[in-house]
Amino acid sequence: MLLLASLCVASLVSVQALDNGLALTPPMGWLDWERFRCNVDCENFPNDCIREELFMQMADIIASEGYRDAGYEYVNIDDCWPAEERDANGRLQPDPDRFPSGIPALAKYIHGKGLKIGIYQDFGVKTCDGYPGSEFYMSVDAQTFADWQIDYVKFDGCNSDVRDFDEGYTVMSRFLNLTGRPMVFSCEWPDYQTRQGIEPNYTAIRSACNLWRNHDDIQDSWQSLLGIINFYGEDTYNFSSYAGPGGWNDPDMVIVGDFGLSYDQQRVQMAMWAIMASPMLMSVDLRHIRPESKALLQNRNVLSINQDPMGIQGKRIMEITPNQPPRADPVQIWTRPISPKGTFAVAFLNPSERGMPSTVSVVVDDLGLTNGSGYNVTETFDGVSMGTVKPGQNITISVNPEGVYLFTATPL
Repeated sequence: MLLLASLCVASLVSVQALDNGLALTPPMGWLDWERFRCNVDCENFPNDCIREELFMQMADIIASEGYRDAGYEYVNIDDCWPAEERDANGRLQPDPDRFPSGIPALAKYIHGKGLKIGIYQDFGVKTCDGYPGSEFYMSVDAQTFADWQIDYVKFDGCNSDVRDFDEGYTVMSRFLNLTGRPMVFSCEWPDYQTRQGIEPNYTAIRSACNLWRNHDDIQDSWQSLLGIINFYGEDTYNFSSYAGPGGWNDPDMVIVGDFGLSYDQQRVQMAMWAIMASPMLMSVDLRHIRPESKALLQNRNVLSINQDPMGIQGKRIMEITPNQPPRADPVQIWTRPISPKGTFAVAFLNPSERGMPSTVSVVVDDLGLTNGSGYNVTETFDGVSMGTVKPGQNITISVNPEGVYLFTATPL
C-alpha cells in the first residue's frame, strides 16, 4: 500500500474528525461540472469556459433571481481551475489567464453576494483531469483553502490507491478542522471503493465527511437519473441509515434545466432528491434556463421536504404492478418521515416509458400511515389538497410515464 507522508503527521493529531457543525440540512448551491465540464478553451468558448467570470455571473443570478432566497447558497468550482504547477512554495495556484484576480478575490465577490464558495481537489497525485492533486500536500492545501476563505471542499479520488482512502480522507478532514475555518467536506470515498469491490466503512465516512458520493457521476439523461435512483432504492450496505444532520449521501448534481430531461423527468429528480435527503447542487446554465425549470428548482414545497430538519433519508418501500396499462413497469413507492412528527412525504415513481399514465392503488397502512384519526394529504408541487385518508382505506394514484406523484400526509 502506498504510504502517504501526510498520514505520519496526522497520526500525532488528536482533534476529532469533522467537528465542524456544518451541513445540518443537505447543502444547496450550484456546481459547474455536469454542465460545463473541463472546458478551458476561453478563446473559442468565452462564455462557457472555466474562468472567474462564469462563477461571478452565476453568483449574480443566484443572489438576484430568487435562488438564494430559496436556500441555494454555495457557488462551487469543480476540476480544471488550477495552474498546471504549484507555486515555488508548493501551494496551489489558479490558472493565471482564467482566474487573473485570484481565488481570494473571487471568494470576496461571492461572499459579497451573501453566498459561499466551494472548491475542488483530489486525493491523488493528479486530479481527474490532470491538474496537481493533494497527495503529500493535504496539510498545505487545507491551509491554503482556509487562507482563501473557502467554505466547501470537494475531494475527488482519481489517480490514487483506494486502499489508502480510509486513512487519507480522515486525515484531510482533520487538516481542514485544524485550520479553524469551517469548511463543508464533500468526499468521493465510497464511490471509488465500491467500484473496486470494497465495502465502504460508512461509520468512518460519516465521521469524516459532510457528504459522500456512492455511485456513478450523473449524466444529462433519463437513463443516468433512473440508474442512480434505482441504486439508492437497492440501498446496498444500508447506506441510507448513515444520513442525517451533518452528513448526507450524495447522488450527484441536479440537472434540471439542462438538455436531456423532459419536464416530467425533471420533476422526478426534484421529488426524488427531496425524498432521498440529497444535497441540491444545481449544474445548469442559469443565464439560459426555461421558466418552468427555474420554477421547479425554486419550488418551496419540494425544497422544504429536502431540507426537513429531522434529516431522515427516505427509502423505497415497495413496487406495485399498475392496474392499467398491462405489462407496464412496476411503480416504485418511496416514503420519508418529515416534520412535524408523524408526517410523511410519499413519492409514486413511474419508470415506464409506455405512453399513458400508470394507475396503482395501495392500502394506506402499507405506506406506514397508521394514525387512527387519519391524515390530511396534499400534493406537493402545486400544494393542492387531496382530502383526508384513514388506515384501512385505499389511496389510488395515477402517475405519468417517466413521472412522479409526490405528496405529504399530515396526521389529523
